[in-house]
Amino acid sequence: MQPLTLDGSVALVTAASRGIGRAIALDLAEHGADVALGVRDPDAAAELADTIRGMGRRVAVVRMDVTDLAACRSAVDDVVAELGTIDVLVNNAGGGIVEDALDVTEEHFDTVWELNTKSTFFVSQHVAKHMRTAGGGSIVNIASQAGLVALPGESSYCLSKAAVIHMTKCLAVEWGQYGIRVNAVAPTFVETEGTAPALSDEAFRADTVERIAALHRIGQPREVAAAVTFLAGEGASLITGTALPIDGGWTAR
Repeated sequence: MQPLTLDGSVALVTAASRGIGRAIALDLAEHGADVALGVRDPDAAAELADTIRGMGRRVAVVRMDVTDLAACRSAVDDVVAELGTIDVLVNNAGGGIVEDALDVTEEHFDTVWELNTKSTFFVSQHVAKHMRTAGGGSIVNIASQAGLVALPGESSYCLSKAAVIHMTKCLAVEWGQYGIRVNAVAPTFVETEGTAPALSDEAFRADTVERIAALHRIGQPREVAAAVTFLAGEGASLITGTALPIDGGWTAR
């Protein structure tokens, strides 16, 4: 088996400054990729950028609020101008609002949809135009187990991530002719700054661990990152249009 390598490739990771995004950026760099960090606050990514440069990789830091699509298109163009291409796109930015379905407002629904679904589609679209010109590439969307099962109190989030999973299939089928592969990963609860408040509740954490039916533990960012790196690379050259659960067995239950 050939070693996993992304030598000579350029990857763009959105929301890369912390949590899963940070782990993905580091793992891609460790496997040879130059990395563009798409972040809301470039100062927050300074330490990460220095770490990746210390690995001998090139780094670009671009301001990307994924709800501002015009700015995102400009940021993508800036990455191509600075690093020459984008071979790998990781759509990591996302989030949700916890509330009962009876209480979801139109404003909250639109906020979650724009953050998780609309941004993933249109950032992918613009990057794919560059990839088509270059002869191909790999897009990996960070979906969620919430796109595969119902999580009470997270209806708008579940819907948005289910749409990302089906979007992954649609784009894979359309863009395969250009050599562009499109896949997704669907993580369970992972230890990050974002999940810390919920997981600090002992009853919630115990219930979550119980529902992760096979392994009964919370995930780690590096475990998501490893799957993303695999899907980005040549080892996954015949894999497209799939959503890989990284859920410890939650959705198998």
